[in-house]
Amino acid sequence: MSLHKQVRKVTTHVLNEMKLRGEKIAMLTAYDYSTARIIDQAKIDAILVGDSASNVMAGYDTTLPITLNDMIYHAASVVRGVSRALVIVDLPFGTYQGNSKEALTSAIRIMKETGAHAVKLEGGEEVIESVERILSAGIPVMGHLGLMPQSIHKFGTYVVRATKDDEAKKLVKDAHLLQEAGCFGIVVEKIPATLAKKVSSEIKIPIIGIGAGPHVDGQILVIHDMLGITQEFSPRFLRRYHNLNKEIKGAVKAYISDVRNLEFPNENEQY
Repeated sequence: MSLHKQVRKVTTHVLNEMKLRGEKIAMLTAYDYSTARIIDQAKIDAILVGDSASNVMAGYDTTLPITLNDMIYHAASVVRGVSRALVIVDLPFGTYQGNSKEALTSAIRIMKETGAHAVKLEGGEEVIESVERILSAGIPVMGHLGLMPQSIHKFGTYVVRATKDDEAKKLVKDAHLLQEAGCFGIVVEKIPATLAKKVSSEIKIPIIGIGAGPHVDGQILVIHDMLGITQEFSPRFLRRYHNLNKEIKGAVKAYISDVRNLEFPNENEQY
């Protein structure tokens, strides 16, 4: 029997064991109790409380504005809805870059105030001191390489990363550094599939892709994107499994019509 069907609670050890067995890891984002409860009951392996909440929950253009307090609020809400999945929380912009002591303080706040199981941060060599300091406190860390949304103003674009040799070599080097530091996994975002395959084959910890092709150890998507709630964002790697945008609008229009035509509530819907 597949490991993911056996376990009652997914841990970092379970994810590593899944990689060893060649079982693919399924991850989604979530930002609230109700959604987290649904996808946990569907037996998702891991949930990322992503700083993408800045976009899909708060309406900002980038992930930069979301605060640590915001992330703690969303993460605590998610954790209350989860009994099986591993819950990972993004450290938001400005809470770990260039200051490993602040990084540890931020990570401790997330773990203590939310009940989450791990944190995630973007970058390789540039943030390795922060990674090591957080790990020294016994807090599991997931890395993030390739397209790094928190560095959008540095790169100026959301195009595919690591298409040139020097950036590709750095990405592979950074993956090794994160593994050696003790990270339990790495997200690779919007990089060539051949490079993602190379990283996944060289690195012993799980490599989770988003826009990185099929030759990795698992996949992650933003739930608002894959359910079709958001319609403005349509990269090549996104598969929409539903069109909730259309369905919700249709339901609301039907409700409005029923209210205005005195068809809701009916005799069976009153006391």
